[in-house]
Amino acid sequence: MTSPPGRSGRLTFHGPLSETRADALVRRLAAHAPGTVLDVGCGRGELMLRLLDAVPRATGIGIDLDAEDLARGRQAAEARGLAPRVRFLEESATGTPHGPADLVLCVGASQALGSGPAEALAALRRLVADGGRVLLGEGFWQRTPTAAELSRMWPGAAATDHPGLPGLIDLVIAAGFRPEWTETASLDEWEAFESAYLADTEVWLAEHPGHPQAEETRRRADRHRTAWLTYRGVLGLAYLTLVPVTAR
Repeated sequence: MTSPPGRSGRLTFHGPLSETRADALVRRLAAHAPGTVLDVGCGRGELMLRLLDAVPRATGIGIDLDAEDLARGRQAAEARGLAPRVRFLEESATGTPHGPADLVLCVGASQALGSGPAEALAALRRLVADGGRVLLGEGFWQRTPTAAELSRMWPGAAATDHPGLPGLIDLVIAAGFRPEWTETASLDEWEAFESAYLADTEVWLAEHPGHPQAEETRRRADRHRTAWLTYRGVLGLAYLTLVPVTAR
């Protein structure tokens, strides 16, 4: 029997990021001609690979714990002729020795560096070279969620899980950065991401209702959909281009 598909087969990026925004981010970050790129929680490393393609002399390191995603990243690097300039490492980012780098990417992966954005930002400040840049993709509440909403999100969801956007920028500055560029994922980007995340699974469930794995697969898909339709318009994602403040 055909097994359930992976839940991200239609995704280019593992987050609400459009091609238009990705292109703009790559152009902006590549303009600084980074020599070294460090991607924390890289997954398949799509954004890092695009940056290496845009900056021919740059080298990159991607760190993640998902062996399958890392393997797909290596395959993509090989296919694009970038393999000699990039390493995908299956290891924890906590206390990583792979820095400081000219450009650090941490998009939707701050949990790999600490228990909250303040701790993650302190780690990012240590990982980026003076004069470099950090691209941080970080969640924030667009408004404070209600108790009922929190109960339908991820397990243990709490209002303290994220700050508001002004609070996030305050944390950025307190950690020793200045926000060069602040932008947030649009509702269209969120809907495209969340729909693509579940699309193959939904089609498979429609075509295999009696499969032995269908019930558990259906429960997982329904839980995820309920969560995202609950945080739709409540949880935001900020893409922050950060400049480290040079120590005096």
